[in-house]
Amino acid sequence: MAFEKSPPWLIELFAELLASTPGEWRQMFGCPVGFLGGNLFCGLFGASMFVRLGEADRARLLALEGARVFDPMARGKGMSQYIVLPTSVLDEAREARDWLGRAATYARSLPEKKPKQKTAARRSPAKPAPKPGKKPARKTDKAAR
Repeated sequence: MAFEKSPPWLIELFAELLASTPGEWRQMFGCPVGFLGGNLFCGLFGASMFVRLGEADRARLLALEGARVFDPMARGKGMSQYIVLPTSVLDEAREARDWLGRAATYARSLPEKKPKQKTAARRSPAKPAPKPGKKPARKTDKAAR
């Protein structure tokens, strides 16, 4: 599935705003996002910027016209802690910086996540080879008998 790319002006704004937080820039699904303590706390998705907030700040932001729960797959099952900033907020860099600051504060309150193991390391070990001179067990279909 191909995702809509973020416009250059929004990427520049996001970079500037993220630099004002202790967050780390990463890429997820080709989109810039911010992580703090291993937790996703802000990012871009298409032409939208989203932030992860605590309950009181979510209610405050959702009261603004144009703010909505972040629902990247548009299935009606949004990511409840993540709110899309309305364009009125994006037009005011100071207000957008304030919301990213609130998101960073919330991310710092969450338990730190440790990096996940690489996929190869999580796989179960290979089955040992059969002993020499012993035929490997065959699976039989009982219905065929």
